Amino acid sequence: MSKRKASDQNPNKEFCDFLNELAEYEKNVTRQIHKYNAYRKAASVLAKHPTKVKNGKEAKELPGIGDKIAKKIDEFSKTGKLEKLEKIRADEGSSIIKDLTRVSGIGPAVAKKLIDDGIKSIADLKKAQGRLNHHQKIGLKYVEEFEKRIPREEMVKLKDIVLEHVEKYDKKLVATVCGSFRRGAATSGDIDIMLTHPSFTSTSKTFEKKVLLKNLVSKMEKSQFITDTLSLGETKFNGVCILPSRPKEKAPLHRRIDIRLIPHDQYYCGILYFTGSDEFNKRMRHEALEKGFTINEYSIRPVGSTGTPGEPLPVSCEKDVFDIIGMKYKDPEERNL
Repeated sequence: MSKRKASDQNPNKEFCDFLNELAEYEKNVTRQIHKYNAYRKAASVLAKHPTKVKNGKEAKELPGIGDKIAKKIDEFSKTGKLEKLEKIRADEGSSIIKDLTRVSGIGPAVAKKLIDDGIKSIADLKKAQGRLNHHQKIGLKYVEEFEKRIPREEMVKLKDIVLEHVEKYDKKLVATVCGSFRRGAATSGDIDIMLTHPSFTSTSKTFEKKVLLKNLVSKMEKSQFITDTLSLGETKFNGVCILPSRPKEKAPLHRRIDIRLIPHDQYYCGILYFTGSDEFNKRMRHEALEKGFTINEYSIRPVGSTGTPGEPLPVSCEKDVFDIIGMKYKDPEERNL
């Protein structure tokens, strides 16, 4: 596709580009996640807008774009650049932090310490692996692979392998792949699995959840689907997986995989939350509060006159949550906001 055609498809591409660059800076360098979300949301709104916005005033009429972003759009429209972005690009320290935080397990604070110790690139990091913990070493090993998006076709294959292992281990286990994949996205960053068992509830005292998760992961390791473990706790696994390689086909890439074991009575609130999108979750929480309820990844509870949440309400499917707050049910594919 030519640049001209790409530009025709997104008349606000220049604005989206600088907003996405600012978003990545806030996520990887400053860890100002609220700013990251604001820039990312504004870029998404502008990308979907059918015509080019002329100025900040016009941009502010769109949802999710406030005064600060509108001023940046005005500045870019008048000068063709952004002073804040120019300073970021010129700051060697910010550039190095951005590079080092590409590695899973390395945040801005660790990156700054590494810089103080003379490490200024991924190449330097590879020569100083003795300074890294287990998670960071794995992150460094697969840094380029983790950065590549997972096509939906591959996500379906990964999902099928996981579900096959889950069913073989225990037919009563229920698993759902959440995140943008469940919302129908063409690509995903990782595979995010929610897992539950009818015998495991929030009041269970004897259910051996850690044994279940450990044994399930072990089965996946023996089949060479899971290649590395970043962390394994009682209810959460973070690791690396890979599709089986096939003769004469391009070698598959290593992918990040997370598995969460959730109590059965919290499962549907959990998959609702982890399906997203973030903006959809915010709107749903707002709608719930308007109707006298509070929702999180664990439960939906009524809020009394004192503002104190009551006991969790029984939920047997996602639709129950929508029904409780009087909101029309949205299929996962309709939750992209």
